[in-house]
Amino acid sequence: MMKNDFNEYLKFHKENGGTGKLFKFKFLEYKYGFLKLEGEFNSETLNPSGTVQGGQMNSMLDDVTSLLFIYEAKGKEYPNSTNLHTIHHRPLFEGKAIAKAEIMKKGKNIVTIKGELYNTEGKLSSTLIHSAMIMKSDFNM
Repeated sequence: MMKNDFNEYLKFHKENGGTGKLFKFKFLEYKYGFLKLEGEFNSETLNPSGTVQGGQMNSMLDDVTSLLFIYEAKGKEYPNSTNLHTIHHRPLFEGKAIAKAEIMKKGKNIVTIKGELYNTEGKLSSTLIHSAMIMKSDFNM
């Protein structure tokens, strides 16, 4: 896959979704079943203690796992979430983070994707298991 090819999906996400604007994703790496992006948490994503609010981490992981699936489906399918199960291991702070996604199991109707967030030191911050129904897409990618 070419970086520019994936950037078309990021552009669509940025223009058509609120979190696409918020997280400012940058492409880092792709191989079949795996995606790595750089994302950013701004001051509006912080809780009163000054760390990234857990729901914001969930949202970034929801996005990166979904983007991997949508890319591999060439925009013809998307994951309709049935469960987002997240474990938070350590806090994240304002600024950049690394988001990874890996397809664990894809069946005919259901997909399960693992997402992970890492801080700037490369330490695991959050793990997401994303289960979803596979839906046909009307989007023109």
